[in-house]
Amino acid sequence: MIEQATIEGIIRILFVCIIITAAYIISTRNLLSVVSVYSLQSLTLIGIALALWSLEGSIVLLEIAVVTFVSKVIIIPYFIATIQEKIRIKRDIEFHFLSPTTSLILSMALMLVIYMALGRIIPGRDSLFFFGAVLGISLMLMGMMVTFSRKRTITKVLGFLSMENGVLLFGMFVTELPFIIEFLIIIDLIILVILTTILSVGIDSTLEDYHKRLHRFHLLDEPEEVP
Repeated sequence: MIEQATIEGIIRILFVCIIITAAYIISTRNLLSVVSVYSLQSLTLIGIALALWSLEGSIVLLEIAVVTFVSKVIIIPYFIATIQEKIRIKRDIEFHFLSPTTSLILSMALMLVIYMALGRIIPGRDSLFFFGAVLGISLMLMGMMVTFSRKRTITKVLGFLSMENGVLLFGMFVTELPFIIEFLIIIDLIILVILTTILSVGIDSTLEDYHKRLHRFHLLDEPEEVP
């Protein structure tokens, strides 16, 4: 049986991994790398959920870990990577309002503000409960920053997905997030990914042009006619 202190140490290391992945998603321009890092971030959340489950024994944490693995590590990243490969857009080099460096500096400032604000509300600044709350809110704001600062729709979707990871992290430490709510959120995210990635191909076109774009991006392949 792993000691409680060891598990808490593992969770703190995973907290650092969450910060690193969030910073990478904000700063990188390579879309495929963003998808991979999002998968790693979700996998880190699964590790945190399993560590908390070993401490608390709550079956809800185990269920959330399983659903998160299936949806956020396998289904959603695979779908986004497939669409990104078909539309042949590899980099998101244009930013609104904030550059990557400015975004990173602002993220660190926001994290410090949240740490100081919650320190006056939540007792015990050295507890996992406190750090989980700080990182959950910080991850939500950092994902929001990606959504507002990037131009490519796929990157915006990944920012929104990162925001949801922040909600999940906050819920695991501050409130007991019911499994059914997390499951419904996952379903909504999958629908959001499907709609936004398809609509981004031709949202500014007519129906005829949209049909042509689907063929050009190999998203709609009609069978060849047999003479």
